[in-house]
Amino acid sequence: MFAEFFGGRNPFDHFFGKSGMDGDMDINDPFAGFGMGSMPGFQQAFRVRPGGAPVTRKKKDAPLVHNLQVSLEEVFSGCTKKMKISHRRLNADGRTTRREDKILTVEIHRGWKEGTRITFPREGDETTSNIPADVVFVVKDKPHPVFCREGSDIIYLMRIPLRDALCGCTVTVPTLDGRTITMTIRDVVKPGTKKRIAGEGLPLSKCPEKRGDLVLQFEVAFPERLSQGTRDTLSQVLPP
Repeated sequence: MFAEFFGGRNPFDHFFGKSGMDGDMDINDPFAGFGMGSMPGFQQAFRVRPGGAPVTRKKKDAPLVHNLQVSLEEVFSGCTKKMKISHRRLNADGRTTRREDKILTVEIHRGWKEGTRITFPREGDETTSNIPADVVFVVKDKPHPVFCREGSDIIYLMRIPLRDALCGCTVTVPTLDGRTITMTIRDVVKPGTKKRIAGEGLPLSKCPEKRGDLVLQFEVAFPERLSQGTRDTLSQVLPP
């Protein structure tokens, strides 16, 4: 019939190829005859294994986040931390898994701020149906017996008696690297007064050759009781 009406030419050849089901057609690709097999969208949506079974896409697990405690001395000088993890890995058969230990090396740079994140890609458990999660370490300041941190500055609480606060004094201040600094106070020190020693704090994270300050925060120790003679003397000496 096609020969009679169209002069021997099949008008649907350009849709279906030379014949509707010739030997060159990929029977696993229902769109091959329409010229759609090379289109990424169709390949992605209809991707199948030999035999027609659909391919299951693996999904990456959520990151595994761990806190990493570091001391102010370690932030001051930089250090290396060795962290042991245990994760599952696929065996050669691609189906079973094994438990495997691994040491992750974390380089703590000078001046790193609390909250800095270090990521080790795909170090979580591996199974047949997932992409291993990233392992993430988050820098946390370890409590210090002498100092506390405020950005790149370190705070030192200096407790002095009321007499020194009013009359002046000389104080000795420790530093993170084990030195001591002598500082003379001549002004009247009120509770909460702060004095800065420039360049004696932590390195700046983006510019480690520069440093923050060492901040003295004064706390005035008042006497618990006074004799009557001391009261009388103070009332005569101190301004109203």
